[in-house]
Amino acid sequence: MAEAGGTDLTELWSVGRLISISVGKNRVAALVYSMNTQSVGWGEGQDNLFRIEVELLGEVRVGPDGREEFSSGISAYPYLGAIAHRIRAADLMRIFDAGKGSSCVIGKLTQDESIDAAIHIPSMLAKHFAVVGSTGVGKSTAVSLLLHKAISADPKLRVLILDPHNEFAAAFPKHAVVIDTDTLDLPFWLMRLEEFSEVVFRGRPAIPEELDALRDLIPEARRAFRGSDSTLMRRQTEKASVTADTPVPYRMADLLALIDERIGRLEGRQEKPHLRSLKMRIISAINDPRYHFMFSNNTITDTIMETIAKIFRIPGDGKPICTFQLAGIPSEVINSVASVLCRMAFELALWSDGAIHMLVVCEEAHRYIPADPNLGFFPTRQAIARIAKEGRKYGVSLGIITQRPGELDQTILSQCSTLFAMRLANDHDQEIIRSAIPNSSISTTSFLSSIGNGEAIAFGEAIAVPMRMRFSQVERHLLPKASGSVAKTSEDSPDTVDLRTIIGRMRSISGPDLGSLQQNYNAAPMTDIGDDFDDVPVQQTTRYQAEPNPPSIEPYRPDMLPRTAVPQPAVPSQTSIDSKLAELRREFRSDEGGACSLPPRETAPSLRRESGLSLRDSILKKPLSSLYDKD
Repeated sequence: MAEAGGTDLTELWSVGRLISISVGKNRVAALVYSMNTQSVGWGEGQDNLFRIEVELLGEVRVGPDGREEFSSGISAYPYLGAIAHRIRAADLMRIFDAGKGSSCVIGKLTQDESIDAAIHIPSMLAKHFAVVGSTGVGKSTAVSLLLHKAISADPKLRVLILDPHNEFAAAFPKHAVVIDTDTLDLPFWLMRLEEFSEVVFRGRPAIPEELDALRDLIPEARRAFRGSDSTLMRRQTEKASVTADTPVPYRMADLLALIDERIGRLEGRQEKPHLRSLKMRIISAINDPRYHFMFSNNTITDTIMETIAKIFRIPGDGKPICTFQLAGIPSEVINSVASVLCRMAFELALWSDGAIHMLVVCEEAHRYIPADPNLGFFPTRQAIARIAKEGRKYGVSLGIITQRPGELDQTILSQCSTLFAMRLANDHDQEIIRSAIPNSSISTTSFLSSIGNGEAIAFGEAIAVPMRMRFSQVERHLLPKASGSVAKTSEDSPDTVDLRTIIGRMRSISGPDLGSLQQNYNAAPMTDIGDDFDDVPVQQTTRYQAEPNPPSIEPYRPDMLPRTAVPQPAVPSQTSIDSKLAELRREFRSDEGGACSLPPRETAPSLRRESGLSLRDSILKKPLSSLYDKD
């Protein structure tokens, strides 16, 4: 009751605060989630009665020796007439104390900013965690703070961040290496069949006939490389059969040669259009400068150790975090890259027998593991789901960051034992979080739509009791930000930008060296490739630097194409065509002495020889009516 209309005491009973109810020697902690008065309005100068609804969270027990400790269980519930009062600061500290020596302070309690909000980092990393919240509420800042605390608590931890916005590199200038499109070297032969087909078919569904051909030919190409490689590599791979998914290098020249061998030199070429189409897709991917990170190496070597050591930081060399920037990678390839990284992270932890503790952080996770099973890329979903379900057994953890938990696969979200829920405006997203919170604290989520920026409701195994807290401030120079997104505010900054430099950066994409590929392709034992490359667009670019006089682009040359030197038939001269026409007049002359009237010379291009046929056979294939004048 508020006496004489005073509001001093009512501030202690506001929604979202904890109160204490005395039950004998113990004190029951309760959360206020609803308040109302018996009358319609607030009476000034008179007593006002108000009703408070609370949710019981646990109790502070007093032991026989006088020692007090908090327990989430309640031994004796409050009775009618029990005194409810403001909770003690000492009780708040007991309630929200993680109770373990390796706890880390990540912020302050919203109810009492003098009390630290602490979590148990090993418990958070033992399974998985998630940070959810709408755009602009501070998710990335909270994640950077949690990762700083994690690598401080566990120096052996290795962190891989899938960064679609290229913003986490600024948050870890001293603890992370950055892998972008310029420094990325992810060989194509590390991909499994489904991942490689996602690249070849540019994100569209694979054609079954072409996929079956890849499934048969890639193992042969891998075996061809294994036979030409060192004895050590042969001993390592001879124990198991080589399949299309075995991470053994192979050469594109060998794969193309095997496709040509199936097409055949002379006969049956028109009966195998799927092989011709498959070859065109592969060559188009090789010539695409956006896929430079896959086909950049001119000489194929077994670099799997170097690739894993760089991406997964083994050894760490003082930089245990790898920020994998995905913004510059083609959208149709991002799924394959994410699948390769997540799959390799799990296999690395699996085959190291738990010696490597790995944390994979997925920003915008709803892109990779959407709630709709028909969306997304199945190998990526499968790789992340395997980490979520089995990763804790082998020492690999998962960090999920998303602004739309309603669009996230609920099976993956249910595996996250620790959850930081920031402000969520969408009702469906709020309902998803309510279903994830333990039943004893459902009312906590009633504040999800109104908490401020930087605030979160944290619950799970790393937190003793669900708590509303505010994350600590991160130093300005350690804030996550997209590369180049922060405008320069210095006084000496020019009013105009150098557009030539911007254009130069847009064009600075280095394509593969087709000369080396052509040399390897010519050296491979293959059959006639005919005119299959004539319609392939070749894109050969060089790294462009902004200069006062930009260099001219090298014109197209047929020798850029990765093809063998096959002699082409000479184009018939006009004299030869005239003699052929005279011969045809004699052949088509009627027995009655009538002469056929052939098309005039200006329409002669319609008699052009078809591929694989002589000029005479080409004309004989045409309807006779097309050879006579139409009167």
